Amino acid sequence: MAAYLTLVLEENNPAAPAYALGTLARGRGMTEIAKASGMGREALYKALRPDAQPRFETIARVCAALGVKLVAQPVNA
Repeated sequence: MAAYLTLVLEENNPAAPAYALGTLARGRGMTEIAKASGMGREALYKALRPDAQPRFETIARVCAALGVKLVAQPVNA
């Protein structure tokens, strides 16, 4: 999951991270991820649809529920 999210983030497509997290959450089970993130299942579906622009808090909660974290790395010149 972490490698997939890293690739998605490297694409620099603002819509891609929410879509990718939605794909991973559905694969794990949206109900399980909703419970682990403290969000409602329907709210999670809405936040992670392809055209959504979720808040960073939502992204962080879903990442934690999936067992991954976002990290910053220096850009190699």
